[in-house]
Amino acid sequence: MFDYETLKLLWWLLIGVLLIGFVITDGFDMGVGTLLPIIGKTDEQRRIMINSIAPHWEGNQVWLVLAAGAIFAAWPAVYATAFSGFYVAMMLTLFALFFRPVGFDYRSKLADDRWRKSWDWGIFTGSTVPPIVFGVAFANLLQGVPFVLDDFLRPQYQGSFFALLNPFALMVGVFSLSLFVMQGASWLQMKTEDEIHARAKKVIFIVAPLATLLFALAGVWLYYGIDGYVITAIGDLNGPSNPLLKTAELQQGGWLLNYEKYPLMILAPVLGLILPLLVVIATKFNRAGFAFLFSSLTQGAVLMTFALSVFPFVMPSSIDPSMSFTVWDATSSEMTLNIMTIAAVIFLPIILLYTSWGYFKMFGRLGKAFMAKYKHSAY
Repeated sequence: MFDYETLKLLWWLLIGVLLIGFVITDGFDMGVGTLLPIIGKTDEQRRIMINSIAPHWEGNQVWLVLAAGAIFAAWPAVYATAFSGFYVAMMLTLFALFFRPVGFDYRSKLADDRWRKSWDWGIFTGSTVPPIVFGVAFANLLQGVPFVLDDFLRPQYQGSFFALLNPFALMVGVFSLSLFVMQGASWLQMKTEDEIHARAKKVIFIVAPLATLLFALAGVWLYYGIDGYVITAIGDLNGPSNPLLKTAELQQGGWLLNYEKYPLMILAPVLGLILPLLVVIATKFNRAGFAFLFSSLTQGAVLMTFALSVFPFVMPSSIDPSMSFTVWDATSSEMTLNIMTIAAVIFLPIILLYTSWGYFKMFGRLGKAFMAKYKHSAY
């Protein structure tokens, strides 16, 4: 179908698409979950917020499952290193996520205020912890992961959980949460009325400028305070995947070198800075649809900035840069990538079609009239 080099690049692109799909779709429902006990002042308002994402939240998580599965199949060494090195962080995320389906399904089973508020805080936890952990994980990728390869190319992680919680990573974790909250508040503008709609607008005026500020700060920190990785020699890109067939080194500002080689790439970080401000402007003029569009584009621009900055690195090693995993030397076999490509060509359009159909069928605003009509059947 394609040569090996093209397949390696193709799956780097496809995994990026899956991650963007996740942060756009699961981003808004996690954002709503984070805002649930904050702007939902009454039980009816919180039920409206939950029901605004009720038809979609389970389907949205398909993007996360697909991305994890694609990483497992396309970059098995990266998957193995991440799930061993970031094990505690991933278990923290997983246990937090448990609160979401249980909270959605059980909070309205009893008409008891304490019961429902407890589940609301459970939904808040399950929606707030994952974005922070995702941000911390991506920040640690930028700083390098402490692993080495043994004689059999098996990764050996040599770090600790608390080492992941460094100042830069925590700042990026807050930035990640601000993006998810902005996405959720933009969604609530489109889907709700009255008090919730007004409070969601106020949230936008806080988190969108904060996202721009933190994104700019992360870029400055990355240039002046964190050395980037640069490949100094590499073998045949169509050759076998072996991380030891290249050499790499650390260099100040190394993560920004790609922008010098390909100036058009600068559009990604520029859009990451500008788009949140456009969300504010759209919100100011009551253009909820545009606010959600600009917020969604922000998610994509930020992820593209990360991907373009680190390319071709996928997981750099902070112990020995030459043992880092890249797009060219951490992939599965050519046959595996060909089979995965065939599956993606068949099933990805199907997923996009039924997802689009679901959003089309559930289009419209929710308010007091909706809750009065579906009081006993809605979440």
